[in-house]
Amino acid sequence: MAAVSPPPQQQQSSPQSREHHEFPLPAILTYPSSTPPTLITQGAEARLYKTTYLLPSIPSALKYRPPKPWRHTVLDARLTRHRILAEARILAKCRREGVPVPAVYAVDEAAGWMMMEWVAGAPARVGINEWLKRRKEAEEAKGHEGDAVPVTGDREEDKELVALMRRIGSAVGRMHKVGIVHGDLTTSNMMLRPWEKGAEPSNGHTSGGDGLLDGDIVIIDFGLASQSSSDEDRAVDLYVLERAFASTHSRAEELFTTVLDSAYREAFKQAPIVLKKLEEVRMRGRKRSMIG
Repeated sequence: MAAVSPPPQQQQSSPQSREHHEFPLPAILTYPSSTPPTLITQGAEARLYKTTYLLPSIPSALKYRPPKPWRHTVLDARLTRHRILAEARILAKCRREGVPVPAVYAVDEAAGWMMMEWVAGAPARVGINEWLKRRKEAEEAKGHEGDAVPVTGDREEDKELVALMRRIGSAVGRMHKVGIVHGDLTTSNMMLRPWEKGAEPSNGHTSGGDGLLDGDIVIIDFGLASQSSSDEDRAVDLYVLERAFASTHSRAEELFTTVLDSAYREAFKQAPIVLKKLEEVRMRGRKRSMIG
């Protein structure tokens, strides 16, 4: 759906917007009725803003791919259009099939933006790192060296992290089951959406502890995603997540294969074939590391 450009006098962003944004805003965010946007993050290809959709009470995320001046104008427009539409179609397919992803509200591929559901909560990376930090402090208080005690999932106090890893494995398995490969699986691209008060978690895990790891997993940022039923592609997807998990949460690295694999198997019938491929991908990765 193509956006109608506002009259020239309406395209000027307010002083408040200019104060908070050093980049030109997409036209959709410059209308007088638009809620002042907040720039959440900027990547090489796109910017993410928090704004509202239709009503001030409906928060939303707007992903904007600005024009790239170093590209040929026609090529840039085609690439932007293709990537915006591809991501929107993948998100729509995931939603139809029950994969936990944000809903798509509106798309203007010509203007380079996509409006999506705003997912409340924090990235899984933040919750896991805070949980590991508190675990380390508790170990040190007992007289142990915190970093010397890896998290294996065998102890009672590990059950929260084990439950979260199972939710991650289940979400990734459901995504692969419908033929989608993410391309950039990390715990930064997984949100922990808080459970509703009084509602049972959809995955069957009860809330407990300090609540740092409570919430449903929602996979975000499908800018590098593709539709693929290749077991090799799925294995590479898992390998990317495994390496990202090992570098970001090294103390809990052992949990990846023992817990995530089991939940992934439960969610995806073809998991044994993919996990066998994963072993081959790991071998190639080790060989590449040795060669340098």
